[in-house]
Amino acid sequence: MNILIVAATPFEILPLKNYLEQHFTETPSNIFVKENIQIRLLITGVGQMLTAYAMGYVLANENYDFAINAGVAGAYNRALSIGQVVNVYSEQFGDLGAEDADGNFLSIHSLGLLPMDDAPFKAGKIENEAGGKFDFLPKVIGATVNKVHGYAPNIEAAKIRLQADVESMEGAAFAYICSAQQLPYLQIRAISNYVEPRNRDAWNLPLAIDNLNEVLVQLIQTFPTN
Repeated sequence: MNILIVAATPFEILPLKNYLEQHFTETPSNIFVKENIQIRLLITGVGQMLTAYAMGYVLANENYDFAINAGVAGAYNRALSIGQVVNVYSEQFGDLGAEDADGNFLSIHSLGLLPMDDAPFKAGKIENEAGGKFDFLPKVIGATVNKVHGYAPNIEAAKIRLQADVESMEGAAFAYICSAQQLPYLQIRAISNYVEPRNRDAWNLPLAIDNLNEVLVQLIQTFPTN
């Protein structure tokens, strides 16, 4: 089984890498092997463009059976707790479009530049039907943005417009590529902060990263090795 694990930054999956170094055999290019399992860790850099480039390069040269996007996220939904790990089963490009003369946002779909139901989109969203069947984590709706929200009026407008539970800077690019390539995938994120007026003192990255990697290790342990 050939597995691709994608993260924007190395520190988000460092505990996972430490685990793999102890229990798998490491080969060049962040590839870890144990019996019939091969796991590649791909660090893309932050944002949709870097994620798309890195994944496109890797997928053009290697076939994978399963992909996992792992990282942290901000939560719009206050029912989610800081440190909680979630399964983002639905994604959207949150700020791809135009600003109208009255300040309202026009999505790429509402502009007519990308039909709402052109595969892999359904009503403007990318639904992970296979990933949505996993019940080991709460399932949430994601929005992917180029600029994380930190100004109260913009946050409130985004909550209304996107109807999302969490936001990240890479998820939709990952979901689009996997869906287009018919590559089964999961997007797993841990809540590091709430989407609120920017206040880094209220974030808890260590807790989010610890919980995220605990889930990743548990998930890897479920894959058969023979």
